[in-house]
Amino acid sequence: MTVLDDFRRLTGNIFLGGHTRRSLSTEALDVIDPATEDKLGEVAETTEAEIDEAIAIGHTAQKKWWAMSGLERSEIMHEVANRMHHMRPRLAEAMTREMGKPYKESADEVEWSVSAIRYNAEVGRSDAGRVMGNEIQGHLNYTLKLPLGVVVSIQTFNYPLTLLAWQSGAALAAGNAVICKPSEHTTLTSLLFAEAYEPLPEGLFQVVTGAGNAGRYLVEHKDTNMIAFTGSVPTGQAIGETCGRMLKRSLIETSGNDPFIIMPSADLDITARAAAFSAFMNCGQICVSAERFYVHEDIHDEFIAKLIANAKGIRIGNGLGKVDMGPMVSEKERTRYETVLENAIGQGANVMLGGGRPAQFNQGWFVEPTVLSDCHQGMDIFNNESFGPVAPICRVKSFEEGIEFANDSRFGLGANIYTRDLRE
Repeated sequence: MTVLDDFRRLTGNIFLGGHTRRSLSTEALDVIDPATEDKLGEVAETTEAEIDEAIAIGHTAQKKWWAMSGLERSEIMHEVANRMHHMRPRLAEAMTREMGKPYKESADEVEWSVSAIRYNAEVGRSDAGRVMGNEIQGHLNYTLKLPLGVVVSIQTFNYPLTLLAWQSGAALAAGNAVICKPSEHTTLTSLLFAEAYEPLPEGLFQVVTGAGNAGRYLVEHKDTNMIAFTGSVPTGQAIGETCGRMLKRSLIETSGNDPFIIMPSADLDITARAAAFSAFMNCGQICVSAERFYVHEDIHDEFIAKLIANAKGIRIGNGLGKVDMGPMVSEKERTRYETVLENAIGQGANVMLGGGRPAQFNQGWFVEPTVLSDCHQGMDIFNNESFGPVAPICRVKSFEEGIEFANDSRFGLGANIYTRDLRE
């Protein structure tokens, strides 16, 4: 069976009670290959009745799961990891077809997922609490780590399997059931990924599909016990507000705008290669992409020249071919990103490379790797997540100015500095 056969088999489906089945929904979203614009299938807008059913199934399965020994749960999770590893070629191709990243990056992501499941399997087996020093003579003081119940994992499209493996691995290892609501851009891949979880008790891991309504209903439901979310700031804020009002636990990661500081002592050949990797990998659609470059004035021009040389070597195309950068995930995302670029240029940025769409493609949502100079701290692109393949560069006079600008941000996720000065 080919991956396209898998997509046809999974289109319009949900994964409930350990089985893939057709959703009863009459509403659906088209799944479009971002490199070819071919329709791959459809994503069902899961009905509220189906979500209610999934939650009830999850609670029943969770009680059976928690009744097992920690060793038995760990061994079953290792079986899940084994299945992920075996499915790697299919999962990698599915992810590349559905969201566009190069096949090698997709294959790497599957292995990261395997590692996450194995790690959590061992943590869950060995870390169930601790004995503490007694406060009163003759007393025994200890803690137990107990499951919450049904944990919801709401995913974005850029690393759909790894993010799900991190969150589901931890939740399952702690004794919970998991309901995944994947991004509408990577739903078919997530449904295929769900088949790796089949060694688990039926109903312990489930997938419901759709866009905002399905996620909202899961968050607001009185019988879901925790929400794990990765995505945009506005959606994360809405989830945080709802969980706070309901006294429901949440784990939320929303965007980044990472600084990349370059000092005169840095090896500029290594630094330029690292900068190109950090700005353009996965078409810049990574929360920890480098999105603000602060380059010391003494090496500013030399660094830009080397970065441009690296960027010119990036092969763009369908991720199933020998390429370094695929398309953006959707036409909507490309339009949003192009607006970000247009605004930066309007605010004074100088396009040193790229800035448009590759001329060799007449279909697909491709963009060029872009280098912008003459940027400054007040620009919108330096104060919001660009989430696209752009490296905006700001010249700084000193290390101290670079640090000041880097820390002047509403976002706190990752940061980079290239220097060989241990003081810096």
